[in-house]
Amino acid sequence: MATTATISISSDIAPGFGGINASMTLTQAGTLTDIDSTTGFQIRKLATTSPVDLITMVNELVEPKDSVAAKIYIRNIGYKGVIDKSVAVTIGIKSEPIGELFGGDWMVMPLTCIDADDITATPKTADTGVLEYVMFYEEATS
Repeated sequence: MATTATISISSDIAPGFGGINASMTLTQAGTLTDIDSTTGFQIRKLATTSPVDLITMVNELVEPKDSVAAKIYIRNIGYKGVIDKSVAVTIGIKSEPIGELFGGDWMVMPLTCIDADDITATPKTADTGVLEYVMFYEEATS
């Protein structure tokens, strides 16, 4: 069974922009073989401005291959059903900021899966927020 990501973007602020509809099957690096491992779908409640590791690469039960076709999905789902656009979380790799997810925002991005490259989340305020996330990756073979 394949893992597929799909996105649809439309906008009325870009003249002549016809929109984007794209889909990709998550495959192992350089092949048509389906990606074979996942961290599983997880939810993390945040209520402090301290950075937290969403994924600590070295602690994964199944060791991901370094520098291959890993992908991560992260979404700021709000708290108790309330999506507050003012509650932002900075997502980073090794605490280096990649960008901010405000309430309702989400992202999908590639990863290297190198042991030191943990995926971090740093809330901008102490307001309670919740992230959902999952990482898909190739399993390392010994």
